[in-house]
Amino acid sequence: MSKAKLVPSLGLWTCVSLVAGGVIGSGIFMKPAVMASQLGSPELLLLVWVGAGIITLFGALSNCEIAAMMPETGGQFIFFKAMYGDFFAFLYGWAAFAVFNTAGNASIAYVLGTYIEYFIALPRFDADIEKSISLTIPFIGMIFPLQNFGVKSATILIVALLTFINHRSTRSGGNVQVIFTFLKIMAITIIVVGLLFSGEGHLSNLIEDSNVITPQGWGFIAAIVAATSGAFWGYDGWNNITFVAGEIKDPQRNIPKGLLLGLSVCIVTYGMITVAYEYVLPIDMLANSTMVASDAATLVLGAAGGGIIALMVIISTFGATNANILATARVTFAMAQDKQFFAFAGKVHPRFQTPSNALWLQGVWTSILVISGSFDMLTDMLIFVSWFFYGMSALGVFVLRRSMPERERPYKVWGYPVVPAIFVGFSFFFLLATLMNDIFLYQSGKSTMINSLLGVLLTAMGIPLYWYFKSRKNHE
Repeated sequence: MSKAKLVPSLGLWTCVSLVAGGVIGSGIFMKPAVMASQLGSPELLLLVWVGAGIITLFGALSNCEIAAMMPETGGQFIFFKAMYGDFFAFLYGWAAFAVFNTAGNASIAYVLGTYIEYFIALPRFDADIEKSISLTIPFIGMIFPLQNFGVKSATILIVALLTFINHRSTRSGGNVQVIFTFLKIMAITIIVVGLLFSGEGHLSNLIEDSNVITPQGWGFIAAIVAATSGAFWGYDGWNNITFVAGEIKDPQRNIPKGLLLGLSVCIVTYGMITVAYEYVLPIDMLANSTMVASDAATLVLGAAGGGIIALMVIISTFGATNANILATARVTFAMAQDKQFFAFAGKVHPRFQTPSNALWLQGVWTSILVISGSFDMLTDMLIFVSWFFYGMSALGVFVLRRSMPERERPYKVWGYPVVPAIFVGFSFFFLLATLMNDIFLYQSGKSTMINSLLGVLLTAMGIPLYWYFKSRKNHE
C-alpha cells in the first residue's frame, strides 16, 4: 500500500482567491477607524492604504521568483532552508506556528465573532470579573483571558468548523474559498457603489482634516508608523499561496499569476472602499466608529443597511479565515516532514489526503491565542514578527542569485535589484520604527503591552526546540 501524500488539486482561480480572499478579510472593516484616529486626515488615510499595498506588491514580486523556483508545500520554510540554513528556517516555521499564522487566523476570526454581535448579543462577564483574572508577562505587559468571552467563544467555534472542513478535503476548502471570495468582492462592490451614489455624503469629507486629531513632531511619525502597521495587517496573508505550492497545478505559472492578480484586486478594492467610507463619514466620525462599514451604511440606509453590511463582513471574514486555515497549516506540516517538528504533525490523512494533524494542532493554538488577546494586540504582534521574515525573504532573492546562479527561474522579479532592495529597506525601517513606537506608547501609559516584544518572545521560545529536534534527527 502506497504512502498517503498531498496531491495537486488547486487551479489558477483558486490561487487568485487564496490571495485576494486571504488578504481581504477583517482589516478593511476594522482598521480604518483606528487609523483615522491616529492620522486625523482623510488624504493620509487613503495614501497609507495605497502605499502599503504598493510596498506589499514589491514583496510579492520578490517572492514570486523564489516560489516559482521551489514550488513545494511549506512555502517560505522551504525557501529559508535554501537561503539561510536549517536554524533560520526552523525559527521562521516556529514563529509562523506560534505567532503570525495562528495569530492571523485568530484575529480574522475574532472580527467575524465581533460582527456576529450585530445580530446576536453574545454573553460577556461583568467588567470587574473580566479584570479579575490577568496574566502579567515581565517587561511586556498584561493580558485578560476573560475579556469579551462571548466573542472569543464564537471565534473558537468558527475556527473549529473551518478546520474540520479543511481536514476533510483540500478541494472542498479550495471550493469554499472560491465561493466566498466571489461573494466578498460582490459585497464590497455593493458597499462602494451604495455609499458613493447614496447622495448622503460630501466630497469635502475627502479633504477636510480633523481639528481634534492633529499629531505633530514625533507624534506625527508615530501616527504614520502605527497606521501603516494597521494597513499592512489589511494586506497580510498574500504569501499564503506559497504554503500550498505543492498542491497547485502548474505552480510555475499559477503562483506568479495568482499573486499579481490577487494583490492588484486588493489594492484597488481597499482604495475604493476607503474613499467610500470617507465620502459618507467625516474623519472625526470615522475615527470614533466601532464597525466602520456598518456605521457608514446605517448613516445612509438606516438600521437595515447596517445589518446588510454586517452580514457582508461576516461573509468576507469567513472566507478569509478559511483561506488562512487552509494554507498556513502547511508550514507546520512541512517542518514535521523535515523532522524539525513533532512527527505526528507531518502525517497525511490516509483517507482525505490532507495535513489533518497539522490543521488540528494549529486550530488548538489559534484558540489559545483567541482567549489570550484582543484584536489589536494580535494584529500588532503578528505584523512585527511577520515583517521581519518578509524582509529576510526578499533579501534571499539576492542570496539565491549568488548561491544558485544556474538554477532555472521560470519567473524573475520585475525591477531587480531595485524592487527587492526597496522592499528590504522599507521592511527594516518599519520594524525599527514600530518597536520604538510600541515602547513609547507603553512608557506613556497609552498601552498595557509592548506587542512587538511579545511576538519576539514567543519566537525566541522556539530556540530550545530547534536543538531538541536537531538532536533527535541526528540520532535517528
